[in-house]
Parts: sequence; structure tokens; C-alpha cells
Amino acid sequence: MELPKSQKELLENLETLINQTYIIEKEFKELKNILEGVIEFLPQALWVIDENGTIVAQNSKTKEFNYIPQDGEIEINNKYFLIQSSSIKNKKIISATDITEQKRNERLIAMGQMAAHLAHEIRNPIGSVNIYLSLLRKKCPQNEILDEMKSSLLRVERIIKSTLLFSKGIKINPKTFYLKELFDEIDNIIKFYPHTKNIKIIYPIKNEKIYGDFDLLLLVFQNLIINAIDAIEESEIENGKIEIIFKKEQNKNIFVITDNGKKIENKDILFEPFKSTKTKGHGLGLALSKEIINKHNGNIDLCKEKKGFIIKLPNK
Repeated sequence: MELPKSQKELLENLETLINQTYIIEKEFKELKNILEGVIEFLPQALWVIDENGTIVAQNSKTKEFNYIPQDGEIEINNKYFLIQSSSIKNKKIISATDITEQKRNERLIAMGQMAAHLAHEIRNPIGSVNIYLSLLRKKCPQNEILDEMKSSLLRVERIIKSTLLFSKGIKINPKTFYLKELFDEIDNIIKFYPHTKNIKIIYPIKNEKIYGDFDLLLLVFQNLIINAIDAIEESEIENGKIEIIFKKEQNKNIFVITDNGKKIENKDILFEPFKSTKTKGHGLGLALSKEIINKHNGNIDLCKEKKGFIIKLPNK
């Protein structure tokens, strides 16, 4: 039996409505998936809360928190977060932005300014002591106490120079020089550095030409060798060995500096300013060395095979 026209139209309309409902449901699911993807993609931790305080949406970054934080700055697991909230209709949106790096930079700037001020204040009296020491050394050329004073002054001068360089920023003044010039100068400085053990330093045999800032690269190798001496002094061995190997690979000048001293304890903070793994460290030597090498468009990293460092500089 054929249905009346009105019922036929009604059934057709119902069928159309059902099909449209399926289409809308499918589009809603797709939109929901897109929205969830956007929320997950955001760099902040994000909560969406309804008027009853129920979480209706959140991303995986909220797993770092065991509670819903209030507005302001908070610290969790050595990280700093800025908490902000806003309301849209009957929903509340809370975000937590990681500001750890910003906080770190603020601390470094404050510490750098303070350190630079102290370095300037210390520099003048140290200069005067150096002049008087030079006069005394002329009258008493072979005197162990004066030698010890000289080595201590050199250490203070190195710290002052590193601090001022770090606070002012590094600008390189490159030129061409021979490796022998660099390592002869380092050897003259290192012989005044105090140590109780028998330490042999092996410098590169090749006398190649290098392009870079002589004074800044001098500071880098000086820092690395002094660190190696300190590591040997803190170890149980009696005979120390520091070796610097130079080689060329394609367009790179490569230096490998190794020693048989105490192993590096915390590699994660190795190049962090004002943090040191040494008992005598001031926390700027390696951070400054890394910055100097970076300014030369090179890189410095730990050796994989032995205890030490590898430096790669462009060969111009």
C-alpha cells in the first residue's frame, strides 16, 4: 500500500534530518579533535574549568602539577611558572607558562652586574700589589714566597678578566698567528700556577697558522689546562698528564685536550655560568670558554673516548 504524499514527505524529511545529524556529529567530532590538538600544541599547561569547578579540558603539560594553581608565580620541581586565568561565559581558563629560563637570565644579569662591580673594585689594588711584587722580585729573584704570591695574583687576575669579559660581552678581534706563539705564552703563564704533583703537559708538535682572537683563545686554553691541573691535584694519582692534540679535518682546526685527573662529576652544569664542579672553581671559566669558541663560529664539547674536551674552529 502506497503511503500518502504527506507521510512520504515527512519520512523523506526525517531521513534528511537524520543524515544531517550524522554529518553534524561527524563535523563536531572533527572540530573537537582539532580543538584538543590545539590545546595540546600550546606551550603552556592549560585547564578549562566549568562553573562547578570540574575540569572539562586540559593538556598533557598539566601532569607536572598535582593541583590547579592560582594566579601568580610558583616554583615546582626547580621550575618557575607564571599562572594566569581568564573567564569566557561560564568557563574559566587557567594557563601555566614556564618562565624558568627568564628567571635564570634575570639572576645571571644581576650576578654579572654585581661581579663586574666587584671586579672593578679589586682590579686597582691588585695592580698596585703586582707592581710592588715585581720590585721585590728584582731584589729577591729566587724566593718561593714571592713565587707563591705571584701565582695567587695570576689566579685573581684571571678571575677578574673572566668576570669583566662575561659581564661586558665578548667581541673578537681575529688575526693570523702560529700555534707555537699561543702555547709558548700559555706555558709561561702555567708555570706560575701552583701544584704539588708531577704534571707533564704535552703541547702540539705542529706549528700551524691559526686564525682567531689570540688573547681570547689564550684564555680558553689557559682555563682548560688549569682545570686539568686542578683535576689531577684532586685525584689519587701522583703523576699527571695533560695532552693537547691538534689536527685538521676538512675545513676545521680541531684541538683535543685530555688529562688523567679526577673525573667530571656533574656534566649537566659544566658550561653553566656561576656553577662549578671544582672545589676551587668560580664557575665562569668553562662558560666563558664556550662563549668565546661560539663567537669564533666553533664549538666545544666533552670528548667521548677520554676525559677531556674537544674544540672545533673554522679553518680560514
